[in-house]
Amino acid sequence: MHRISHLLTAVLLVVLMSVAIAEAREITDMYGRRLSVPDRPRKVVSIGPTGTYLLYAIDPTMLAGLNFPVREHQKRYLHARLSRLPVIGWFGQGQTPNRETLMLIDPDVIFTSKMDQALSNKIYEHLKVMKMPVVELTVETLYDYPEAFLSAGRILGREKRAMELADYSRRTLLEAEDVVKRVPRNERVSVYYAEGPDGLSTECDTSRHSELIRLAGGMNVHRCVARNPYGMEKVSMEQVLIYNPQVILAFDKGFYRRVFKDPLWRNIRAVKTGRVYLIPEEPINWFDRPPSFMRIIGLKWVLNSFYPNRYAVDIVREAREFYRLFLGVEMQEPEMKRICNR
Repeated sequence: MHRISHLLTAVLLVVLMSVAIAEAREITDMYGRRLSVPDRPRKVVSIGPTGTYLLYAIDPTMLAGLNFPVREHQKRYLHARLSRLPVIGWFGQGQTPNRETLMLIDPDVIFTSKMDQALSNKIYEHLKVMKMPVVELTVETLYDYPEAFLSAGRILGREKRAMELADYSRRTLLEAEDVVKRVPRNERVSVYYAEGPDGLSTECDTSRHSELIRLAGGMNVHRCVARNPYGMEKVSMEQVLIYNPQVILAFDKGFYRRVFKDPLWRNIRAVKTGRVYLIPEEPINWFDRPPSFMRIIGLKWVLNSFYPNRYAVDIVREAREFYRLFLGVEMQEPEMKRICNR
């Protein structure tokens, strides 16, 4: 009986190993290493918020760590388990992930995204010593999102879900292209992106932080080359008066509440005509900081703000559909209207 017991145990181990091999596959990670990963990973992390939110949209149950703690106002929209996840930190502005926390999580795959070269080199040095697959996704522009969803979906074993998100993203980009090409150059609105509590930080027209202005056919008045990848270029009130934009996109709630009463701003065209728009931020900013998949609905919102007659969609209805698909939450119309600042 003892010998039979050992034999059965050995057979069981062989079966289990065979199943594990069958359910695993090899991938080539960003270092060119051929590594085995499960067909459907159970634990994944991203060392940047852009990748973390992209993974969340595909399957929030796979996330094993966050870059930032979940804020109170986000809990209404995000999966409850996120509040219990460890915070690993992120790469950017002098920050680096917590290597010890990463080791404790022991993720099946670590994701990162292409950034500026110096930051990428820092990522390479930090992660190369870890014996975990590291996959790089390209999400430098909104046009990268359809393929980024598909690439991540293949690795996560969630191809069907990723295809839904990729298709929606692609349709939105094509829709925006179609609207913008029908707006004559001389009718395109001039836009100032107001950041900070005083509204006197902004982004160059070439910056990735102001990408939605370009994609929605706006003319960013602050034409320059960014001094650093983080943006937040300082300008003077005199310069904004010279720009005299037709539209202002406001990032900061405090600035938005004051701008219509502020004597320094009231002579600017956008303020005179009431075309100052507060960018929605729940659960994640729709425009920037951090850049995420929420910019897909953000593009529709910006396009509708710039050209309400040419793109006369019901943005509240559009946003409810987006939240249903990407976040898995059903929003009531009054709450969605509040979020859209409409």
